Amino acid sequence: MVETRITPKLVMARLEEAAATMRRLPPVRGPRRASYWPDMIHDWQAYGYNPPQIRMGPPAPDAISRMDACLEWLRWLSPDEAKLVWMRAERAPWRVVCSVYGAPKTTAWRHWTLAILTIQEKLLQKPSCEPFLHDWNPLPELG
Repeated sequence: MVETRITPKLVMARLEEAAATMRRLPPVRGPRRASYWPDMIHDWQAYGYNPPQIRMGPPAPDAISRMDACLEWLRWLSPDEAKLVWMRAERAPWRVVCSVYGAPKTTAWRHWTLAILTIQEKLLQKPSCEPFLHDWNPLPELG
């Protein structure tokens, strides 16, 4: 077994994987009226003039479990820090993060770094999280 430590880079990789898993989940649809007739589409653009939207397949169950664990980590942060960390996990550019966060890039980066280190510190204090972190390989071997 390879000995790995919980590092900020590993925490951020897990959060990025959670954001990618969240994007692959199917969209949430509300209740619809029950009808046996097909939906009437009154828009001329609905008849094949637009390019098709291709989605990736649904995520694996273990990826969803890891995503749930990562979302629990965000509860350890303040709402502003959690939003900042999640925006960076979704790979939002720093310019967008700074405009939403309302701070210069260096200040936003410092808050982001502190939040990642807070998550790392909390994970190091919880021994139950270590096996869950170490069984995951961010770069699986091909072949």
